[in-house]
Amino acid sequence: MAFSRDIIKIDPQAEAERIISALRETVQTTMRRRGGVLGISGGVDSSVVLALCARAFGPDKVTALLLPEKDSESESESLARKAAAVYGVEPFLEPITGALDGFGCYQRRDEAIQRVFSEYDAAQGYTAKIVLPNNMLEQGTLNFFSLTIITPDGEAKTQRLKLADYFQIVAASNFKQRTRMAMLYYHAELRNYAVIGTANKNEHMQGFFVKHGDGGVDVRPIVHLYKSQIYQLAEYLSVPDEIRQRPPTSDTYSAAQTQEEFFFRLPFHLMDLLWYAQEHGISTAEVAAALEMTEEQVRVAQDDLLRKERTTEFLRMSPVEFAGAALVGG
Repeated sequence: MAFSRDIIKIDPQAEAERIISALRETVQTTMRRRGGVLGISGGVDSSVVLALCARAFGPDKVTALLLPEKDSESESESLARKAAAVYGVEPFLEPITGALDGFGCYQRRDEAIQRVFSEYDAAQGYTAKIVLPNNMLEQGTLNFFSLTIITPDGEAKTQRLKLADYFQIVAASNFKQRTRMAMLYYHAELRNYAVIGTANKNEHMQGFFVKHGDGGVDVRPIVHLYKSQIYQLAEYLSVPDEIRQRPPTSDTYSAAQTQEEFFFRLPFHLMDLLWYAQEHGISTAEVAAALEMTEEQVRVAQDDLLRKERTTEFLRMSPVEFAGAALVGG
């Protein structure tokens, strides 16, 4: 089949039925769990997984958790509730701000931010986010992180981050995903359910997740699908238009931010085609012609995909075990 923009189109009905069947077999037969627990965020991925779980187990055996904290976008909860209503699932609200305060999440994060911008004060209305250079096809694969703060009067200030400050902000922010994971497992163990993940292929293989956070699940039903394929499933499963049209967000930092801005640096419809071509050995020249790009742009984008996959392999590793024991007498 010649490479084209249609090459990663799926049969959404057949794919949905395949995943639903696999969910039933895996969760109820193999794992011997009665149903599924998942976090819903008002995003397309969690909405698709919610729809699949409701069909696989029945709405009464799906526990959907709303897990907001003080930096969460206000529309996330309302959109998540709208999706839950479509699939007949009654969501549970479990705010996690108190737990994050207990961990010192915000204090540890703000300490690092204030080393970069001394005036930063969340209590006075400042917000912040980490960003990457936003034009990868022109600037190449050099990924350096910068910190942007938004002042109370709306002024944006950006400064390149030192590695130590970047690590502290990320480490503190990752309390959010790990706290959500703990709450998901509480509800799963309470009901003898499995925790169902919502990561797609882009997030999992490029390392856009937190180890033992949103990566800490029992089943990953959509992890084999490119993000653009998730949108195809979402349309078939009648995910509300507002969710399908909403730009994917990280919903981690206090300032508004898309996933493209924070991590991926390319629109999903383009990135997925470039990634498919890379995985299937399609020539740079053929890809460039089909996507109306230069061959250099194709190489730059595919190099970035490969680099992210290689440098985040640690996140996908299972715990390492050392077999055997040094017995006396050999």
